[in-house]
Amino acid sequence: MSDSSPDSGNPPGPDTTVPHSARIWNYWLGGKDNYAVDRAAGDQFLATFPDIAVIARATRAFMGRAVRHLAGEAGVRQFLDIGTGLPTFNSTHEIAQSVAPESRIVYVDNDPVVLTYATALLTGNAEGATDYLDADLRDPDKILAGAAKTLDFTRPVAVLLLGIMGHITDDGHAQSIVARLMDAVPPGSYLVLSDGTNVVHGEAGQAAQDEYNESGAVPYCLRSPAQLARFFAGLHLVEPGLVSVSRWRPDGTSLGGTPPAEVDAHGGVGRKT
Repeated sequence: MSDSSPDSGNPPGPDTTVPHSARIWNYWLGGKDNYAVDRAAGDQFLATFPDIAVIARATRAFMGRAVRHLAGEAGVRQFLDIGTGLPTFNSTHEIAQSVAPESRIVYVDNDPVVLTYATALLTGNAEGATDYLDADLRDPDKILAGAAKTLDFTRPVAVLLLGIMGHITDDGHAQSIVARLMDAVPPGSYLVLSDGTNVVHGEAGQAAQDEYNESGAVPYCLRSPAQLARFFAGLHLVEPGLVSVSRWRPDGTSLGGTPPAEVDAHGGVGRKT
């Protein structure tokens, strides 16, 4: 057995006795990088609120459409993906570099399992760059300092915060983190943010979230669309604005056609001017 004590010089191993949100989401998305404790927590949530798997897939699809838009139409070539979670299909670097091979991506997470898989799987092409930073969302200065080794902060950067801000349960603290990150990037940069809401399912969704929060996992706070809108203060929201993630520029929906059903997660893309 390897020594992963604080004094050994090796990174700590994963705690397989406590469920972790990145591994639970990996389970909901059909991945295999999770443990029994994560599957148990995931199944418990699904039993109370089956639509969570739909929300997970819709949020992932929103990320893909947003990154594709930014790398394509908006011409962004740098992406800072914070709280990336475990690698699955169509990761940020795969989408961005498929559109613009020279794109540079920095992933940020602080879970040992994510670190292990990221260093092995999150590899980009030779024309661009892909890096991984072991850091916590609560330390934006460390994130910015580490990302500056790969990204040029004199040029536009897309900051991705997908399903992560709910872990910062204090509104003021959460808003200060986002503000610090966006203050560090130049005009022409973007914020891509989505998080869970309780608009569609109301009390049922909140009850499932409360049960999850009592499981020993890091608590997650559902916010209203009005609360999420505050993260975009001072930014210009790209059409269609802050909406259910399923309704942000959905693929295959013609102008005037029937929009997809709403899910309990809202997201948007804001441009810094």
